[in-house]
Amino acid sequence: MAEIRWLPESQGGRSSGPPTAPVYAATARFPGSDTALLSILVHHTGAQSDGLALADIGFLVPDLARPHLHVGTELLITEGPTVVAHAAIRELLPAE
Repeated sequence: MAEIRWLPESQGGRSSGPPTAPVYAATARFPGSDTALLSILVHHTGAQSDGLALADIGFLVPDLARPHLHVGTELLITEGPTVVAHAAIRELLPAE
């Protein structure tokens, strides 16, 4: 579970604003990490207001993300090379 702050277009965010689909596919990276871009799925779980949203984030290759996942960790959501949102991990599910 993460809190996502979508950037406005003036700060490099999406020109169409935050995604409105229930599930959004994107790439992401952990700032300061040498990890390559990770493929993610963002499932919005709460209402969005003022560019903030709650969402479940799933990783297509969880083993690459797992060492970096801790409550409070920041994740940069990207479209191509552009950062469109900042996410802060708020809750972790146990590894399966």
